[in-house]
Amino acid sequence: MTVPDDLSYERVVQRITRLTGILAVAGCVVAFALGGWNWAAGFALGSTVSWISFRWLKQLVGALGVARPPSNLPFKAVMRYVLIGGAAYLLVKYTVINLRAALAGLLISSAAAIIEILIELVQAKGRNSVDGT
Repeated sequence: MTVPDDLSYERVVQRITRLTGILAVAGCVVAFALGGWNWAAGFALGSTVSWISFRWLKQLVGALGVARPPSNLPFKAVMRYVLIGGAAYLLVKYTVINLRAALAGLLISSAAAIIEILIELVQAKGRNSVDGT
């Protein structure tokens, strides 16, 4: 069984990136409607950290197949968690931004990946029904 061309890594990553942006904007609108500007700002901050973390994770995965990975790769792997922890600390300590909204924003990339999995499952089911299997 061969993997169809439309399941390429780059296509999946592009769709997850696009879904992350869509979910971030929609989430900010909902957060603003539910809790005002401090909820929307918290969600936006969490979404931004989630997007940056996803981009760094993408670079890490991309570098795994390279014979000579970039020298700053371990630094970026650790910095993902330092960035998330630092953002959470700053939220709690120094701002009125809603921590729950920020934590919800941190889940945006994961939600986008789950939606991508569901899209691929539906497309695979459609391909199988067309093939007669």
